[in-house]
Amino acid sequence: MKPIHPNHHPKEKAILVGIELPAREHKVPLDHSVEELERLAETAGAKIVRTFTQQLRSVTPATLMGRGKVEEIQSSLKEFQPDLVIVDGDLSPAQQRNLEFAFKLRVVDRSQLILDIFAQRARSNEGKLQVELAQLEYLLPRLTRQWTHLSRLGGGIGTRGPGETQLEVDRRRIRERIGHLKRRLKTVERTRTLQRKERDEVPYTTVALVGYTNAGKSTLMNVLTQAGVFVEDKLFATLDPTTRALRLPNGDKVML
Repeated sequence: MKPIHPNHHPKEKAILVGIELPAREHKVPLDHSVEELERLAETAGAKIVRTFTQQLRSVTPATLMGRGKVEEIQSSLKEFQPDLVIVDGDLSPAQQRNLEFAFKLRVVDRSQLILDIFAQRARSNEGKLQVELAQLEYLLPRLTRQWTHLSRLGGGIGTRGPGETQLEVDRRRIRERIGHLKRRLKTVERTRTLQRKERDEVPYTTVALVGYTNAGKSTLMNVLTQAGVFVEDKLFATLDPTTRALRLPNGDKVML
């Protein structure tokens, strides 16, 4: 799913599919999970046109959801004319490919949706590197689906060469890019380690605000420190960490 910027591009119409897997311990109720998926989709810039749900007794290996649910979604496509289908769960490359073949549409799973939001929200150099690395590692096993139209068809004039198909070239380039990003991140991490060591030498206690996305961490940070951190009522609105000094009522100073 390409990053969608709501202020610059028309919203993509999306069908959501909520799946409750069988025998899952500590599972989130299906309605809560679907509600969060709706908010994630809206944050990414999608307009939800229809939502389907299914409680699975057993997983269908080829498509995750049952055949009947696949057919039910297929029958709704003409009416709602969506641009993509978003599935509340993690799809294997084969499941994603099979569903895209069935729907003739892009199919995005929960992980890919969240990575799309991260790509929009990352502001720091380190954040952008981490998100790009995660997206490429997600993409690599799916290249057979994404890049088949670029592979060489049938041989003949103009297709003979060094013996690499376009698909293999794309895999190699992505692996090279992953290696490059990991090396850059190591450099960033060394810088962070030095900065952390410098902070450890400063005699101030460090306090962390911890909470689920959209719990109000940035709002509380702004109230306590006037940090001016970006605040929006959306999931993963703030991605990069922020540190500010905070004076406690007893006069002590901490780093928040």
